[in-house]
Amino acid sequence: MGVAVLAVAVHRGDGEMNILRTLKHLCIGSLWQHRCFPPATLDAIEHAIRQCESRHAGEIRFAVEAALPLAALWRGQTPRERAQEVFSQLRVWDTEHNNGVLIYLLLADHDVEIVADRGVGNARIAQSEWEHCCRVMEPRLAAGHYLDGAVAGVEAVAAVLQRHPPAHADVGNEQSDRPTLL
Repeated sequence: MGVAVLAVAVHRGDGEMNILRTLKHLCIGSLWQHRCFPPATLDAIEHAIRQCESRHAGEIRFAVEAALPLAALWRGQTPRERAQEVFSQLRVWDTEHNNGVLIYLLLADHDVEIVADRGVGNARIAQSEWEHCCRVMEPRLAAGHYLDGAVAGVEAVAAVLQRHPPAHADVGNEQSDRPTLL
């Protein structure tokens, strides 16, 4: 009896093939995602978002994806590109004052990305501030402290939004506070 082997290579931006990344993405599934983010953890993150949004006019969304689809791997999609795609899919941009911020975790790549809409991003807030929010989360997530890392990230984003409030007053909760598992 023969064994079929799927050999897939992903092309990184520098033209090199990344077989290890592909294997990680193929092996990590939704079971891993649900183990890292069980319902109680999602509830706690939702509560943190709700609490933090009461202190500023921004809208925070939190999304977790276990791994990229095979087609995205084949295209060499980066976590940043995927985060921008998810920002659009979740309609984080769909707020009255363009004040949505997405915190995106890609478990297979151990990557955190933050995408901010133009009302709270662009030249108003330095990229280094969003990068700092990611750095706050990364060591906690790497240590397997997913709840702690997620809440620390939400609080860090909220602190940025408090220091740089959107130009318009809060119009209420326009985005779901419930984390999204993709």
